[in-house]
Amino acid sequence: MTGTALVPQSTQGEIVALARRYRSAGGVGMTLLNVIGGQAENLLEKLPDGIKDRLEGATSRALETASNVAASSRGVVKDQRSWLNTALTTAMGAAGGAGGLPSALAEIPVTTTVLLRAIQGIAAEHGFDPNAPEIRRECLAVFGSAGPLDKDDGADMAFLSARVTLTGATLHGVISKVAPRFATVLGQKLAAQAVPILGAAAGAATNYAYTSYYQEMARVHFGLMKLARDSGQDRGALLSALAVEIQRSR
Repeated sequence: MTGTALVPQSTQGEIVALARRYRSAGGVGMTLLNVIGGQAENLLEKLPDGIKDRLEGATSRALETASNVAASSRGVVKDQRSWLNTALTTAMGAAGGAGGLPSALAEIPVTTTVLLRAIQGIAAEHGFDPNAPEIRRECLAVFGSAGPLDKDDGADMAFLSARVTLTGATLHGVISKVAPRFATVLGQKLAAQAVPILGAAAGAATNYAYTSYYQEMARVHFGLMKLARDSGQDRGALLSALAVEIQRSR
């Protein structure tokens, strides 16, 4: 059975397009791995134990800070185009990588805030209000995706069904669910930026890959929500169709 067989003919094209976008999102990670010359699963091992032990708590704080700052900045700074978000975080990654691990750690909350603002902008593009509490939670849920260095090749669909777990959850509750996965992603990012010699180049490549990835995942996330809203179809059924289409098209 194909993924599109699970939904009416009228939404087949949208499901296929979302599946194509989902698959392509992970491709940017290969460029990063080529730059740093390592394997994703080994990157975390390169971090000092003290950093690894504190990473989840630091990630939770970064997400909370990003959520507050991103929300308050919406009335002051307009949403930017995707290429500009990517250029900005790439520059920040270069600066963070140039100073090694200390500067890379300091850069994380700033980059997370820019990423969240980019995700909120994509939510707005799809007709959702980023200031609405439920959409703020949906934006944070995008950080629950696997990350550009994950090896599952599109198998992780959990973040797309976030509405089930977000129902009734507070913002802090969402952060507590997202932080463990995002901490792993940020650990890979930190380790990549701390690679000797490459410094700024690795930092720039890291942020380019991560910004490209999360913006694409946000488009899948809110594209699926928009499709459910506009078509009146159940989001869970659309998610199942998307998952099958992703597997079928590998």
